[in-house]
Amino acid sequence: MSEDARATTVLLVGALMIRLAVGGAYAKYVRTGMGPLLLVAGVLLAGLGLFGVMRALRHRGRAADEDAHGHHHDERIGWLLLAPVLALLLVTPPTLGSFGVARSEGVSITSGGKVFDALAPGRTVPMTLLEFDERAADHHGASFGAVPVRLTGFVTPSSDRQGFRIARYQIACCAADAVASVVRITGASGSRPARDQWVTVTGTFNRAADGVPELHAVSLAEISTPVDPYE
Repeated sequence: MSEDARATTVLLVGALMIRLAVGGAYAKYVRTGMGPLLLVAGVLLAGLGLFGVMRALRHRGRAADEDAHGHHHDERIGWLLLAPVLALLLVTPPTLGSFGVARSEGVSITSGGKVFDALAPGRTVPMTLLEFDERAADHHGASFGAVPVRLTGFVTPSSDRQGFRIARYQIACCAADAVASVVRITGASGSRPARDQWVTVTGTFNRAADGVPELHAVSLAEISTPVDPYE
C-alpha cells in the first residue's frame, strides 16, 4: 500500500470515529461510557492521517520514477481498502436485531445462584430483561410475587402459539460479544407488533411450563429505538 493510501485510510478512520462519537451512533457498537474516549482517539487518528496525507503529497514527486507494474498493482489494492470505511461514513448500520437472536448463544441462567429479595409492592418496577430472566430462574420466580414490572425490548420471531417474545442484548464491551436475554409476552391485546419493533411492556411474572421466562402483559406501547439499545 502506498504512503498516501495508508495516510488517507487513517484519516478516514479517525473521521468515522469522530462522526460516531459526536452523533451518538457509537452506542450501537460499544458501551455508552466509551464515547469520550472514542472521540479523543478519533481526533488523534484524524490529525495523524492528515499529517501523513500532506507528507505523502510533498514526497509524491520523488517517487515518479518508480514505474514498476507491481508497484501500481499494490497501490490499487491499497486504495480498495478505503471502500468499507467510506461506506461506514455514508451509511450507519442499524443496531443488532432479531436476526441474530436465533443464530447466537443467549444468556445462560441456571437456578441455585443469587437469591433475590422480594420486590416491594405498591409500584411498577422497571427492570432489565437480564434481571427478569435471573429472577425467573431464582426459586421459580418467587421474588416477583404479584408486583408488576416494566420491560423494554425488541420483538423477535418465535414459534410460540400464544404471545410473542422480546429480546435485548447484553454487551460486556462491544457488539461483537453481545448475547441476548429473551422474555415471552402473553396477554397483550391487539395484533402482534412487527418484527424488530421496540416495545415497553408492563405486566406480572407468569411461571411457564416450558421454562421460558414469561410476562403476562397488562399494557404494551410501541416505542422508537432507545439511544442505548443494550443493557
